[in-house]
Amino acid sequence: MSQPSFPHKITNTTVFKKPASVLTQDAIYWRNLGSPVLIKEFGAIDYLDFSPVEPHYFAATCSARVQIYDPITKIVAKNINKFAQAAYGCTFRADGRLVVAGSEEGAVKLFDVASKKELRVFHGHSGPVHRTYFAKDQVSVLSFSDDKSAGVWDIATEKKVANYTEHTDYLRAGAPSPISSNIFASGSYDHTVKLFDSRTSDSVLTVNHGSPVEATLFLPSGGIFISAGGTEIKVWDIFNSGKLLANISQHHKTVTSLCLASNNSRLMSGSLDRHVKIYDIGTFKTIHNIDYPNAVLSMAISAKDDILAVGMIDGIISIRKRETLARQTGKKKGFYKFAPDNFGKERKTSSKIDTVVRGNNAKVMVPPHESHLRKMEFSKALSCVVVPSTLKHHPQIAAALMQEMLRRKVLHVAMEDLSESEIVYLVTFFRKYMGDSRFTRIIIDAANVFLDVYEQDINSFNRYVVSMYNKLLKMIKKEIRACNEICELEGALSMLLASAQVGADVDADIVSYSDITPSSNALKDMVIDV
Repeated sequence: MSQPSFPHKITNTTVFKKPASVLTQDAIYWRNLGSPVLIKEFGAIDYLDFSPVEPHYFAATCSARVQIYDPITKIVAKNINKFAQAAYGCTFRADGRLVVAGSEEGAVKLFDVASKKELRVFHGHSGPVHRTYFAKDQVSVLSFSDDKSAGVWDIATEKKVANYTEHTDYLRAGAPSPISSNIFASGSYDHTVKLFDSRTSDSVLTVNHGSPVEATLFLPSGGIFISAGGTEIKVWDIFNSGKLLANISQHHKTVTSLCLASNNSRLMSGSLDRHVKIYDIGTFKTIHNIDYPNAVLSMAISAKDDILAVGMIDGIISIRKRETLARQTGKKKGFYKFAPDNFGKERKTSSKIDTVVRGNNAKVMVPPHESHLRKMEFSKALSCVVVPSTLKHHPQIAAALMQEMLRRKVLHVAMEDLSESEIVYLVTFFRKYMGDSRFTRIIIDAANVFLDVYEQDINSFNRYVVSMYNKLLKMIKKEIRACNEICELEGALSMLLASAQVGADVDADIVSYSDITPSSNALKDMVIDV
């Protein structure tokens, strides 16, 4: 018996609209931080802290150094590298003149920001010190160590005032009270946060966070503190015997850092899940979220929320600067006399002595290589600058084009289609300007790409091209030897300067050798594995 046939009916697929996100004033405010500027450091960014005073430099603790950045120019203003091993948790004093940092060797070091001079070294911890802070009175220092102890140090006498060993695991978090010089909190991997008073020998309050504690923070009133660990952020009431006021769980990986923003009305948290979340202190609800390309280890924000710095596990520092009102609205201010002609006709109240300066409507000539670059014709763009006249009289044009192609990662594509004569011109350019400090970094990177492109096929060219190629190899090896000799010389001079510092107490500022020769570290970075 045959089965009855039924007409085929197409499945009804309903198209649902995506839920539109509500654009709040908070979202607009935080989106105005603008696009990030990324800076690469040598190791994971352990801690970030902004100076409380203008120009609001921020200290980035990474590897065995503390880099103090100018947030406007995004370059290093001060470099403190007086650490034998890794440095941790550098923070500014309230006047911005001193910084304190912990270290892998267990010492707590105090530095003068202006001269970078090491003023105090506090010895007493037997394990690495990961967090250091100035107390409220600014004359004592708090330290939190992997030896399971928290210490209070007097700056004037360089002695330990108090030592607390109640924790049973590493201390990786701490915070000074904003209202008392004697009270501070410590967070440990034993899942507890303890409140200490330096006038007593024991802790005055203990709360259980439930996970290894990565960060602690006091609210400005001093009666509430916040702890972060695991995927949770918890708010505790000190005056009510450590009562849990709120439990925030918006991250799906470990929360690593906390800070306050917007005149202490907003809480910010950074996490290994690559998110920075912003909460309203009144309701503890999430009001904004910022995504990052890698796990967030540290975070800091300047006064008035102008600049947000975030440090990541891969050594990248992301700096976001708040856009000005003119850039947000797209309007530019100007004088009346520089306005267009029709504006002057509409303004009947204008003075007869005002002069209207007409704009220059002449067409701007675009260089050929720029035109090809806009069309993504990279080979033609490179061919336009690899000519004797440009390479000889305007080397900056060729260097700038190569730098842009390196940034876009297309220089190898542009070099593949060069003719033999252009290859000769390019190699001559490399050899001539490799020692020029203006172009050294760019040329070494470009030469590295050139060697990768033509390493296998160089023997297919004529003898002259092969000869120029071999000369370029010899020059690069010579640069490598020079880099090694500079490193040896730097080490010898560093030892001499160190012994001179031990032998005499010099009041004048001592300039370190790394400041005298800033190019030595750059040369080491630019060594090419030939």
